[in-house]
Amino acid sequence: MSQEKKKFSFPTAYTVLFIVLIFAAILTWVIPAGSYSKLSYDTETKVFTVTAPDGSTQEMEGSQKTLDELHIKSKFEKFEDGSIYKPIAIPGTYEELAPQKQGLKEVIMAPVSGIQDSIDVILFVFIIGGVIGVLNFTGAFNAGIAALSRATKGREYLLIVFITFLIALGGTTFGLAEETIAFYPILIPIFLAAGYDVFVCIAAIYMGSSIGTMFSTVNPFSAVIASNAAGINFTNGMAFRLIGLIIATIITLVYILRYAKKMKADPTKSLVYEEREAIEAKFKNEVEAPALTFRFKLVLLIFFATFVVMIYGVSQLDWWFGEMTALFLVSGLIIGVLAGVKEKEFVTNFVAGAADLMGVALIIGIARSINIILENGLISDSILHGFSGLVEGMNPNVFIIVMLLIYIVLGFFINSSSGLAVLSIPIMAPLADTVGIPRDAVISAYIFGQGLISFITPTGLILASLEMVDVTYDKWLKFIMPLMGIICAFAAIMLLIQVNF
Repeated sequence: MSQEKKKFSFPTAYTVLFIVLIFAAILTWVIPAGSYSKLSYDTETKVFTVTAPDGSTQEMEGSQKTLDELHIKSKFEKFEDGSIYKPIAIPGTYEELAPQKQGLKEVIMAPVSGIQDSIDVILFVFIIGGVIGVLNFTGAFNAGIAALSRATKGREYLLIVFITFLIALGGTTFGLAEETIAFYPILIPIFLAAGYDVFVCIAAIYMGSSIGTMFSTVNPFSAVIASNAAGINFTNGMAFRLIGLIIATIITLVYILRYAKKMKADPTKSLVYEEREAIEAKFKNEVEAPALTFRFKLVLLIFFATFVVMIYGVSQLDWWFGEMTALFLVSGLIIGVLAGVKEKEFVTNFVAGAADLMGVALIIGIARSINIILENGLISDSILHGFSGLVEGMNPNVFIIVMLLIYIVLGFFINSSSGLAVLSIPIMAPLADTVGIPRDAVISAYIFGQGLISFITPTGLILASLEMVDVTYDKWLKFIMPLMGIICAFAAIMLLIQVNF
């Protein structure tokens, strides 16, 4: 009697991250350590501080003259008003340093440090999970989903269009990204009730955010800070990025809608067809939904108003995870009171809801550990230095395409848009002058490149998003790679147009 072969199972998100973590550590043994000198400005003392690669510091006059002496094209007022708030790399100051090889001990400690560094995001995730747990217990959420399903009957596609467009708008204006973690537990049951699979929901949320941030217009964390670092107005090149945003959003919507239509007509076409029962058991409540009473409407109004307040706070009041976490905590308490939830029931369901997102929290911490290894190994600046020498003096058309590819690679290693901007733009933007193209083209290449790699990079948010629904990384790659290829080609065309017109 022959034994049936075991079916290959793609590793979990944790294993994928640990593989990348080990790869990052290996790179610190291969790539020479090095660093640029960094310039920071103290708004209280009104002086610049130059930190050399060896750690020594030197204070310099807070003025435009200092920036000119250091060959930094940024305007001094951008440091004064806080537009440039992170240490900025100084061109021509790269130095090789003693190797900082990351070994077994560093690899083991990195996830611990990563979780510690990400505690603000992790706490945000836990509080959201707790609030969702309480909301589910009240029955208001089931009642709302049932009502929404009836209202959108036959026009479910409008849900995809609305969510994708709204989140893309948030991405292009104020960098809506990490905040979208709060949307998954809410929207997945709604999409399932509409007859779609979880990939439709993930694509609408994640790709809406990715396309929005990839074609940033007034996003202060990418387009604005990068333009300031390049010494140009952030409106330079905005028209190209706005046109790109509109077209890329349409391309993405068509791609998602085609998949949604295909899998709805034939559920076996779903990439997660084999997991559908487990997913529906996790997110679909088969208990008959209660009527949408006035109390339930009030509870849902408070809950969704929380998201409106969060978006306003982040975009207008400089809120970050501390304020957002406190907002959801207060919202959960108000929901519990309005719904008449008893104290013990509230605590039990809040803790259970937070526990459901434990896996997501760990993914976020482990992803951060990869960046810690690269930072401690002092190879990020070395990679940038190597690339800057590669493109100098190229043909303008070749230069801008290679610059896009460089930022795809750099975006993998440095997944912070503002961090990548202040590190690389002072080095890369002047290279545009040497090949005779406008500096705003380099800004676009930076935004496009980092946006593209965010579609799939394990160090970003995608693994945390997939962990929400227990979907493996390989299935996401199968879903997204065709779209990524299309958007990549489109981005290259937009860059060539920007360079030549």
